[in-house]
Order: sequence, then C-alpha cells, then structure tokens
Amino acid sequence: MTNDSHAGQIIILNGTPRSGKSSIARAIQDEFEGPWINFGVDSYNAMTPQRYLPGIGLRPGGERPDLEELIPFLYAALYESIAIHAGLGLNVVADLGHHDSYSQPLGILGDCARRLNGFSVLFVGVRCPIETIMQRREVAQEGRETLYLRAADDMPVPEPVQRWQDEVHRPGIYDMEVDTSVMTARECAEAIRHQLDLGIPAPSAFERIAGIRA
Repeated sequence: MTNDSHAGQIIILNGTPRSGKSSIARAIQDEFEGPWINFGVDSYNAMTPQRYLPGIGLRPGGERPDLEELIPFLYAALYESIAIHAGLGLNVVADLGHHDSYSQPLGILGDCARRLNGFSVLFVGVRCPIETIMQRREVAQEGRETLYLRAADDMPVPEPVQRWQDEVHRPGIYDMEVDTSVMTARECAEAIRHQLDLGIPAPSAFERIAGIRA
C-alpha cells in the first residue's frame, strides 16, 4: 500500500488471552518515542455491539458459527484502520489473538497481512506456558471477574484454554518471539525495541504470511 518513509511503525503482538500482550502494548506506549496508538482486541471489542461479542476475540473451536461470517469483516476493518493510522505517520501496536480454528478456515491472518503490504510490520509471537496462563487466570481483574475460565478439580486446564494454546501460534511465522513467563512486560518491550533497531528480517513474517493462500 505504501513504502512512504514517513509512515509509522506497526507492531502486531499475537498470543493467547492472559499471555501478557496488553501489558507489553502499554509498556511500548509508555516507553517508546512518539505516539503509539493501541488497536488491541479489548479496545476494538469496546466498540463492538454487545450482541456481536466476543467479536474478533472469538476463541478457537468453531462454537459460534453464527458470528463467523462477521469476523473477517471486523478484522479487515481493523487492519485497514491500522494502515490508515500508519500511513499518516502514527505508530501502531495491536495486541491480538489470531487463529484459524473456526468451524471452517477463514484465512484471516493472510488477508490481514496483505492489507499491510508496503508497511513496516513487526510480527511478535507472545509465548507463555499453559501453567503460567492458568495461574494468571486465577487472579481476579476488576470488571473481568467472569471473563476468564479457571481451573477446576476435575479439569486443571479447561478445554477452551488448551485450544487457545494449541491454535494461536499457527503457522508460527514470526519476526521474533518473547516469553512472558521469564520476561517482564518492560523487558519484552525492550527486546522489541532492540529488534526494531536491528531491523526487521527480510522477508518479514507478514510478507511471508501474505504469500500463503488458503
């Protein structure tokens, strides 16, 4: 879309719920120079009508086929918005949970990558072991008390949580990865800054993903 040297930098953080993506995004906004606009799943869902939630946060498993027709359009609109902001020179960080485990494959990630053709995009895999994920799910967050499934005596890892863990990092093509079980959000942000200073590998992860057709 653009190779304008004045375009903003784009960082896409991809991982499961409770992996620490939002904390990294906030650290980037706090620590990096210039304006960084956050287009995360939480902020996007705050704009989505209640009856269409969880919107782009729809978890793997194909359990809401009634919503699936809408999901590609929501992602398309989100990524076009990212492109517009970056094209105007604003930096963007987006914390998302991409997967293709719907009732049928939708090819959303490839479409999103193609929408950012020509932009500088760093695609970051945010890893976190399932044991740490479950510990974090036990910590109550104000306003989110019923949002996250927790462990039970007969099911230490609920099936939907395991599906997130299994599906969110497919196909596993990233420019870099961080592990939030051993790094703080600020340390992850600094690692991301270091990668940007070194330069995004060529071809970038999004360039490779854009070439994969469903």
